[in-house]
Amino acid sequence: MQKKIALVTGGFSGEAEVSYKSAVTVENNIDRSRYEVYKIDINPEGWFYLPATGEKSPVNKADFTITHNGATVKFDAVLMCIHGTPGEDGKLQGYFDMLKLPYTCCDAATSALTFNKRYTVAVAAFGGINVAKSVLLIKGRMDKQEEAAQLRFPVFVKPNNGGSSIGMSKVSAKEELPAAIEKAFKEDTQVLVEEFIQGREFTIGVFRTKGEIITLPMTEIRTQNDFFDYKAKYLGQSEEITPAVVEEAKAEQIREAARNIYSLLNCKGVVRIDFIYNEAAGVPFMLEVNTVPGQSDASLIPQQVKAMGRTLTDFYTDVIEEAFL
Repeated sequence: MQKKIALVTGGFSGEAEVSYKSAVTVENNIDRSRYEVYKIDINPEGWFYLPATGEKSPVNKADFTITHNGATVKFDAVLMCIHGTPGEDGKLQGYFDMLKLPYTCCDAATSALTFNKRYTVAVAAFGGINVAKSVLLIKGRMDKQEEAAQLRFPVFVKPNNGGSSIGMSKVSAKEELPAAIEKAFKEDTQVLVEEFIQGREFTIGVFRTKGEIITLPMTEIRTQNDFFDYKAKYLGQSEEITPAVVEEAKAEQIREAARNIYSLLNCKGVVRIDFIYNEAAGVPFMLEVNTVPGQSDASLIPQQVKAMGRTLTDFYTDVIEEAFL
C-alpha cells in the first residue's frame, strides 16, 4: 500500500522562492509506485493543499489533514522542503512531534540550534570541530560591538538566523563595520561577526540510511564575487565543481569532520555542511550546517547525488524511509 506523503513547501521568509523550486525537483523525482504525494504550501496567508488540478484548499491545523476528492487524507510522513522559518528552525518540527507525525529532517531541538549560527559553532567547537572566532550582537544590546571590532579583519557580518546569505557582508576595515551590522539587522534581530578564514570552500551533503552516516561527493565553490553571497548561490555567479578535485587526504579530513558534525548535532535526513579548508593550519573549518538544503535543479545536493551515481528517486526514497525509523 502506498504511503501518503505531505510535501511541505513555502515558508515565511525570503527563502520561500527557493523552497518552491526545491519542491518542484523533489516532486518530480519521488517514486510514485511507493508514495502518494500531496503538496502543501505554508505561507503568511495560510496553510493550503495544492492539488495538481483544481483549487487550493485549507489544511486542518488541528491534525494536519486535508480533504481530497471528498475524503480526509491523513499523512504517514512529511517531506520537508521549507528553507528558513518555520520549516528549518524547529517550529514545524515541534508541531509535527505533538501530532506524532514523522518527518524527513532534523528534530525540533537540532533544527532550532543549527538555525542559529552562533549556537551551532559554539556546540561544534565544544565537540572539537574547528570554527572561526566570532562575536554575537543582539539588537538593543550592543555591548559586544567593541569586542567585534577587535576581531582580526577581514570579517563576515551576517544575520545569525537563516540562510541563503541574505544580508551578509564581507568587511575589510573597522570603519565599514557599522554599516554592515545595520544591513544584517534588517534581516534578523541577531547578527554574527565572524573572522574570515583563508582557504578553499567546500560543501558536502550528509545523510543516514540503514544505520550508516553517508557523505555525498563534495563540491568546491569558486565564486566570481568576493564571497559566496546570494547572487553567487542562486544567480549563477559562481563555479561549482562536483565532485571536487582535491587530494584524498584533505577530502577524507572534510568527510570525517562532516560525519562527526552530523553525529554530534544528532542530525536526521539530508543536511549540507559548509567548510573552508585552511592550508596553513592543514584542517577544515566548519562554516555552517543547513538542515533543509536546497533541492532545486541549481542546488548542490542534487548535483552531489548524481555525482555519486545514484538517481534522485532512489535518494529521496532513502530519505523518506529513514523518517519512519
